[in-house]
Amino acid sequence: MLQDTEERGVEQTMRTGTLETLTTAMDDLGIAETTEWRTGGKYKQVRVIINKVQVKVLVMTLETGHSVTEQPSLENETSVLVFTLSGLNETMENRLVFFSFTILFYPLMVFCNVTVIFTIISYKKLHEPMYVFICNLCINALYGTAGFYPKFMYDLLSEDHVISYSGCMIQIFVIYSSALCEISTLTVMAYDRYVAICRPLEYHSVMTNQKVVEWILFCWLAPIFFIAVLIGLTARLTLCGSTIEKLYCEIWAVAKLSCFSTTVNNVFGYTVICVYIGHGVLIYFSYFQLIKTSLKSIESRHKFMQTCVPHLLSLINVTVAFMFDVLYSRYGSKNVPQGVRNFMALEFLLIPPILNPLIYGLNLTTVRQQVIQLFFKKKVGISK
Repeated sequence: MLQDTEERGVEQTMRTGTLETLTTAMDDLGIAETTEWRTGGKYKQVRVIINKVQVKVLVMTLETGHSVTEQPSLENETSVLVFTLSGLNETMENRLVFFSFTILFYPLMVFCNVTVIFTIISYKKLHEPMYVFICNLCINALYGTAGFYPKFMYDLLSEDHVISYSGCMIQIFVIYSSALCEISTLTVMAYDRYVAICRPLEYHSVMTNQKVVEWILFCWLAPIFFIAVLIGLTARLTLCGSTIEKLYCEIWAVAKLSCFSTTVNNVFGYTVICVYIGHGVLIYFSYFQLIKTSLKSIESRHKFMQTCVPHLLSLINVTVAFMFDVLYSRYGSKNVPQGVRNFMALEFLLIPPILNPLIYGLNLTTVRQQVIQLFFKKKVGISK
C-alpha cells in the first residue's frame, strides 16, 4: 500500500510539475534519486527507486517550459543501463541445491574437456582431422560455458539478479556464438565422416591440413560475424523495459523490450536461423549417404558405429535444445512452469559440454587409451 501511494505521488508530479517540483516531491517522499542522469535533447531521464523497485521516469527539463505530459521523443536514446534476470524468481528456495550441483558440475565439465584437449594436442598420432574437430568442440564448450556458469553461480548466492547492459551484450555474444560454433563444428565433422567412409581413397587428398584450418576458421568466424551483427542491430534499439525472463541474457528477449519496431532484427535473425537449418540439412544428407555406404560392408559398418553414432547423439541433443530455445523465445507460452523453461534453456549449456568429451573420450579407442596412459602412466598401445 505504501509503495502504491508513493508511485501515485510521483506519477501525479509527472503530470503537473516541472523537474524541480518532481525532485522536491521525491525528497518529501524519501525516494533515493540515483546519479544516473542521461540527457536526451529536451528531455532528461531520472531513475528513482521506491522500496527497491526501479521506476524509470522521463521528465522534461525546466528550460523547455513544455508540459510534462507531452510525449518525449525516444529516438536514439537507450534508457536501460541494467537488466533484471527473473529466471530464478520462482525457484529461489532451492538455490543452495542448484549451487551445490553447479559447483560440482562445472569443474568436472572443465576437467573432462581440458583432458581431451590436452590428450589430442600432446599425441601426434591423434593429429588427424577428426580428432582436431573433437578438440575444437571441447575448446568451444569451455568458451561457451564460461559466459554462463560464473554469473549463474553468483546469482544463486545473490538476492538481486541483475546484469549491466554491456555485460548482457557480452554474455549474448559468448553464449550464442558458442552455440552456432558447435553446430558448425558438427557439420564439418559430418562432412569429414562422409569423406572417410564414402570416399576413403580420396580422404587424405580432400582433408588436407590447409583444409582443416579453413574449416576451423569457418566454424569460428561465421558465428562471430552473425552474432556481432545481431548485437549491433540490438544495440541501436531504444528499450522500454529491463526485465529478461531467463537465467541469462538472450538476444530476442532484449529485442522484445524495444519501444519500436524490430523488423530488421527479425529478418536478420530468421536469416541466421535458416543458414543453420541449412547446416542441419547438410548433416542429415551426409548421414543418409553414410548409412547407405555402411550397409555394404562390415568394415564400413564398424567405422560408422564407432565414430558416427556419438556424433549423431551430440547433433540430435544440440539441435533439439537450440531450436527449443530459439522457438520458445519467440512463440512460447508463459504457462509453462519456470523450472521446465529453465531446464530447456540450459540444455545446450548443460548436456553437450559434458557429453561430448565423455562419448568421444570413452567411445573412441585411440583417445581412451591415450587418456589412460596420461593418468596411469602405462604403456598402452594405440590400436589402429
